[in-house]
Amino acid sequence: MKRIIKKNILAAVAVVGIVGQAFAGNPQRAGSAGASELLINPYARSSGWADVSLGAVRGSNSFFVNIAGLSFIEKTDIRFENTQWLVNTGIQINSLSFIQRVSDNGVLGVAINGFDYGEWEVTTATQPDGTSGVIKPTAIVINIAYSQKFTESIYGGINIKAYNSSISNMKTTGLCFDAGVQYIPENNDAWKFGITLKNIGPALKYSGDGSSVILPVPTFGTSYTQAWDGKTATFELPTQLAMGLSYDFTLAEDHRLTAAGAFTSNSFEKDFFQVGAEYSFKEVFMVRGGYKIYNQGGDDLRPALTGLTAGFTAQLPLSKENKGSFLGLDYSYRATNPFQGVHSVGIMVGF
Repeated sequence: MKRIIKKNILAAVAVVGIVGQAFAGNPQRAGSAGASELLINPYARSSGWADVSLGAVRGSNSFFVNIAGLSFIEKTDIRFENTQWLVNTGIQINSLSFIQRVSDNGVLGVAINGFDYGEWEVTTATQPDGTSGVIKPTAIVINIAYSQKFTESIYGGINIKAYNSSISNMKTTGLCFDAGVQYIPENNDAWKFGITLKNIGPALKYSGDGSSVILPVPTFGTSYTQAWDGKTATFELPTQLAMGLSYDFTLAEDHRLTAAGAFTSNSFEKDFFQVGAEYSFKEVFMVRGGYKIYNQGGDDLRPALTGLTAGFTAQLPLSKENKGSFLGLDYSYRATNPFQGVHSVGIMVGF
């Protein structure tokens, strides 16, 4: 039986790897994809150690890192997260998630991530100083996920995402999905392995009045103008393939140190490695740090995120009788250049 399970795992990893290579691109394609919000982690706990916890992630952070991690929720988990993205740009990300166990092995989760880009004055070629109007672009990602425990070692899940981006006179809407697997050996649960394929879906395009242009119509007499509806180009979604491994070291009673490493292959950006570590005392207080190591090949393009991350968690039980009940606070910092970093704060309650 164990041999069959191991063969199935290897087959699943091979299939995901082949699919990932089919979608993989190169650094020269950077900037040609859309829906970049799908690549932003709005959760404080996992972003505090560079999204490295593909095998160890649990709860709402699983919506971004590896959806298989939902399987470990015992009853109910509710979280609210706020991210100040690239401080001083006025960009905020708010996330609300609800996770509920629905059977002995199955867990259902819903999460909404809203992106607020602030507002600024509208200008045109004829009115470069402003038109007295304002523009306020927004984006939203709605996640509906199901995760399940298949065996004592294998956990898997799928996440369907609805993406919408809008500006004053243009918008786009589409669907994509994530799939993920976690493997924890029965004879040594300190090891945790995870693999996920994210943002798989059809190409999207913007539509709306913003694509129209007013042009003069040539006539033999009185001239007039007419609005013409211009065509917009389609754009691909930023597909990712990520896999990671972690190990829990028991330093002493109630003291845990987890070391983790991961690799992420991007369709439209440079690939990168992630390393991170998390220290925990009684699973009540945790501190963590991580680093993303970007592929140095190709051009000199670099993301605003420099790679360094850090964060902490403070989590207290609400009841001695119900060990699954808790109230907690997460915080993370992501270094950037330029701007003044990214700050994320999360409040969670479980019961």
